[in-house]
Amino acid sequence: MHRRTFLKLGSGAVAGACLLGPGVRARAGSTPPKPTGEERVIPTFCDVCFWRCNALATTRGGRLWKIEGNPQDPLSRGRLCPRGTGGVGAHYDPDRLRRPLLRKGERGAETWHEVSWDEALGFVAERMQAIRAAHGPEAMALFSHGIGGTFLKHLFRAWGSPNIAAPSFAQCRGPRDVGFHLTFGEEVGSPERTDIEHARCLVLLGCHLGENMHNTQVQEFAEAVGRGTTLIVADPRFSVAASKAKYYLPIRPGTDLALLLAWMHVLIEEGAWDRAYVDAHGYGFDAFAASLAPYTPEWAWTETGIAPDVIRETAGEMGHHRPATLVHPGRHVTWYGDDAQRSRAVALLNAMLGSWGRKGGFYQPASMDVPAWPYPPYPPHRGKADNPDQRYPFALETLTTGLREATLTGKPYPLKGWFVYATNPLYALPNVDETIAAVRALDLLVVIDVVPSEIAGWADVVLPEAVYLERYDELNVELFRQPFVALRQPVVDPPDDQKSNAWIARELGLKLGLGAWFPWRDVEEYLRWRVEAAGLSWETLTSRGLILGPRTPLTYEEGVAPEFDTPSGKIEFWSNQLQEKGFDPVPRYTPPDPVPPGFFRLLYGRAPVHSFSRTQTNPLLHDIMPENAVWVHSEVAHRLGLRSGDRVRLRNQDGVESGPVAVKATCRIRPDCVYLVHGFGHTARGLRRALGRGINDALLLSRYRTDPLMGGTGLGMNFVTILPVEA
Repeated sequence: MHRRTFLKLGSGAVAGACLLGPGVRARAGSTPPKPTGEERVIPTFCDVCFWRCNALATTRGGRLWKIEGNPQDPLSRGRLCPRGTGGVGAHYDPDRLRRPLLRKGERGAETWHEVSWDEALGFVAERMQAIRAAHGPEAMALFSHGIGGTFLKHLFRAWGSPNIAAPSFAQCRGPRDVGFHLTFGEEVGSPERTDIEHARCLVLLGCHLGENMHNTQVQEFAEAVGRGTTLIVADPRFSVAASKAKYYLPIRPGTDLALLLAWMHVLIEEGAWDRAYVDAHGYGFDAFAASLAPYTPEWAWTETGIAPDVIRETAGEMGHHRPATLVHPGRHVTWYGDDAQRSRAVALLNAMLGSWGRKGGFYQPASMDVPAWPYPPYPPHRGKADNPDQRYPFALETLTTGLREATLTGKPYPLKGWFVYATNPLYALPNVDETIAAVRALDLLVVIDVVPSEIAGWADVVLPEAVYLERYDELNVELFRQPFVALRQPVVDPPDDQKSNAWIARELGLKLGLGAWFPWRDVEEYLRWRVEAAGLSWETLTSRGLILGPRTPLTYEEGVAPEFDTPSGKIEFWSNQLQEKGFDPVPRYTPPDPVPPGFFRLLYGRAPVHSFSRTQTNPLLHDIMPENAVWVHSEVAHRLGLRSGDRVRLRNQDGVESGPVAVKATCRIRPDCVYLVHGFGHTARGLRRALGRGINDALLLSRYRTDPLMGGTGLGMNFVTILPVEA
């Protein structure tokens, strides 16, 4: 993105570009009139991604005008990313769902008729009661993403179902959380507890800071680069972050664990680890160190393609700057099926450098105490359906793919109804065919969303939600350096008959006879009670958007005593709990599948202006990036007779073929790989703006490998060949 385009996103000129209202578009090249009238500034927090930055929304004459960062916000420091400022477009999106819909015709045909809320919720309640009578309350499952799902989760627990899952675990951060939990007894959290602000050496493995737009980290990253922090980037693609690096390592995909083991080997060989820290806080270090003996830089060279002298030099940089060396844990880490062990290796490398709990490494976050509403106890249930017999013994959360499998097999018991909230399983889960087969087996599919996504096309009932600028949501009691409580509150009214998730959950709960769990009249009463029970001012919160808590010591240097919630009470370099379950107590490398002749390994990632597959229909964000392109190494493109802008198709190893996509010929990727930004190629007919723009990488990810420790789905074993587009 050009700097000028980025800056325009925060200005009234771009914000005003969508003010003609739903369903009305300006002519190309025309300038829509600015709204006039009284100006009001209303604090809220963003929902375009999961970072939940605090924001100030401005209205003129009662119409939404622009969104800026809240200067009081510790997360954004008053600066929103392009997605955040572009959130105006979510309100004015002409493709929004407007009224409740009931399916007519076959599932997947995208044909419905409009009904009232009472009729829609009555239909859902009747179907749920029938499912309960036949299979029990646990036969209902909820797929949810983001803080907006809080009240629906509460509804499901009150109903008696524990089957609540988010793709953010098994398809994203789960292996990372498990790897760090096994090592330190804690996860890294969200936002991650990374102290990039004070790091003197920052190591990124396939972590695309600057493209994933995690606001706090991106700001700290830019400042770190500016002050000369040593940056080491290992990535098959020359990312934006790689362009700032002192050391760029174009690693062979799937060999990151080999590089991590070699780095740790060098630290031991050269005595460059933090001996005092390890002696004080480590368990099983001697056995751990002995296990690393075979993993020399010379051995790693044959696996990774990174020369031994580079491996030694970069390990030396890490040791030199310890404990202010931060090996970033990443976010989306479901790559090759051994991801929890690879993430454990990241945790172990940080432990050797003494960075956990230290300035420039990982700080200890703080939070505020806000009492929960005193609900009655939830009813008992027969256990979750996602992980029978603890097949994945270290799964910390419910597995989406495990719920899908239970739906397909009926084991350990049938799942016959799904709610899907603010996520799109046809994009988020691997192997689209398996998801569609599971949907076909359901007695009820309810989709709650703001736009008619692909999964909505298969629904029996579609419920239109108010966008985040039009509703209250659960309080954001943030766990961060500076703790705070933040409020999302309505800035403008919904344009049609959209309702908030809190309203939907309560009204459905009443129809299901669950009034004891919904005693508040409306969500504002619920929120006010929690705020005042914490001894805070509701009026202050509504006027400022957030209330800051006291800043507490965050690091060992500031006096925080180290605590590790592990079986040994220490950092577990050697894991007995893994060994007892039949797993390697220290990570062990397994080579990735080789690239078949004539194919390329398919890589995928994020873009600064889009969140997953959620924002491609947003008018502002769509205009900046309307479609994706396939990155192909320039020499490969030349050999195939291709230039940037030429259209091709991709076909994967299982014969799945994409639609046409533009080529981006570039030297910024390894010749054995191609790359796509995730989230494009929409097929839902209601997404008129995004329909058919670019291609959907999820369709090409037909193979996956399940992590044996925790059930995450690694997707890096998919390959594609490049085909010409037929005339």
